[in-house]
Amino acid sequence: MLFENVKGQYQFLKGIEPYSCGVVAATGYEIVHATLAEPLPWREGFGKVEVHLHGSGRERHALCGVELRCPKPHPMDGFIRFNEDYCGLLASWGLHVNGMNPVARTNVAPLHNPPEDTTMHGFSYTMPCREETGRTFVIAGAGELLEGELVRDGIVRRGETGPDAMLEKAAYVVQVMADRLAGLGGTWDQVTAVDVYTAHRLDRLLDEVVLPGVGAAQRHGLRLYLARPPVIGIEFEMDVRGVRREIRI
Repeated sequence: MLFENVKGQYQFLKGIEPYSCGVVAATGYEIVHATLAEPLPWREGFGKVEVHLHGSGRERHALCGVELRCPKPHPMDGFIRFNEDYCGLLASWGLHVNGMNPVARTNVAPLHNPPEDTTMHGFSYTMPCREETGRTFVIAGAGELLEGELVRDGIVRRGETGPDAMLEKAAYVVQVMADRLAGLGGTWDQVTAVDVYTAHRLDRLLDEVVLPGVGAAQRHGLRLYLARPPVIGIEFEMDVRGVRREIRI
């Protein structure tokens, strides 16, 4: 079910407290994806977001997606504590809609050269556009954690990293992406970027699960980040978006 964010000019799929499952721009608006030229500590990153939005004639409510990089995977309780701080900042910006967090998010831990503290890598926001512009959307990052669960027992094949376990984990994540895409009213041929985050080899995962699963989005290729999902025990994560404009600031 899609919920309206009237102030932000987008709709969102309800997720859990730290993030929504995905966002899609309202008619007459598009989602723009921005990557920071240099990552910033996440709180400073929000300051950068506000300056950019103001310069673009937009309010805070236009923010609809955030991408973070953390030093290493958290234990589940540590991830929950970080989310409390993060959600507190979103609340201070007045971004919640009827008590729900509308902003999509990806948060992963780089395998090489990780930051000393959590940083902001990029963000997405809405801008006015001509109405005939195609659907634009961002799907939040998801690992092999059962939807709606922030408990260790919700991890698919927890503690296993053998070939069959990784295939099952990847298959679950690809299905989550497909379900969220359908929930936003999108199709794979509208996808412009597919990101994969894992520290494991992709040989069979690509051929048997990921590429068949993303269908027409294959034509854009896949971007592999050697990174771990943000919670210890989760091994494979993806996010997806379909946008017209990618900028670097």
